Amino acid sequence: MYEGIKAKLRGINAINVTPFDGQLGIDWTSLQGNIRYLLDQGIQAIYPCGNTGEFYALSVEEAKEVTRFVTDTVNNESLVIAGVGYDASTASELAVHAEKCGADGIMVHQPVHPYLLAQGVVDYYKQIAAATSLPMVLYIRSEQITHEAIVQAAAIPNVVGIKYAINHPPSFSRAVQAVEDDIVWICGTAEMWAPTFYAAGAKGFTSGMVNVDTRRSFAMLEALNAGNYERAMEIWSEVLPFEQLRESHRNGNNVSVVKEAMYQLGLIATRVVRPPISTLTSKECEEVAGMLKEWGLLQRV
Repeated sequence: MYEGIKAKLRGINAINVTPFDGQLGIDWTSLQGNIRYLLDQGIQAIYPCGNTGEFYALSVEEAKEVTRFVTDTVNNESLVIAGVGYDASTASELAVHAEKCGADGIMVHQPVHPYLLAQGVVDYYKQIAAATSLPMVLYIRSEQITHEAIVQAAAIPNVVGIKYAINHPPSFSRAVQAVEDDIVWICGTAEMWAPTFYAAGAKGFTSGMVNVDTRRSFAMLEALNAGNYERAMEIWSEVLPFEQLRESHRNGNNVSVVKEAMYQLGLIATRVVRPPISTLTSKECEEVAGMLKEWGLLQRV
């Protein structure tokens, strides 16, 4: 089942931003421009309401509005995999809404909860799956979700992919080997880790950098699909400073770096992010400008 969906997940899974205006409201014009840019560059899987989209800074109603807006803007030119989360009931509500909007699937965020048990997370996934017929991508960020739990979750009929965002290659490799189902394994930590994850069984990777520049992401994808790891690592070296800046402050800069780069390139109207994250320091903004110039995207003065 879902072979057409799976085929497009085996590539770049673009996590778009949610642009905000100066009053912290959603900037719908910039959001439309962001999605149009991704489509024009040939992206085949777009994820509104992902972490790069500041999902947990959105209200439930805003998340619904973003999903509807992005689905309407994409208009079947690409997959729309809508992020859902919060408690199981709310995640199910968001899943139902995504299906009504015409989204192609949902990505289930790992629950944000101070206490987590593997079987409880499987039950969480099952409750959401029961609410929708949409294919599901599971977002796994904690090794508390055991390999046994992943096997159970992968057996849920509408689960088509697992976005694995734990940067521990042996654990990832064991998870891939443990699951016999035809699941698309996606590196959930972008270009920084894609070569390592591909070597261990991934067939796709997420990207926030594609909101800024798709060329290097597509070049990496081409190299990885060809098994040309030497070329993939050349591209990895080019994007490394950008991704390292995103990872700084314990990944606190993840979204802010992407938005700053987009703002400097005129792809969004403001660099605004919502608390509990914040915009970059002036020094960090200069670092972003230097990278964009190095990539040939920003004119040198």
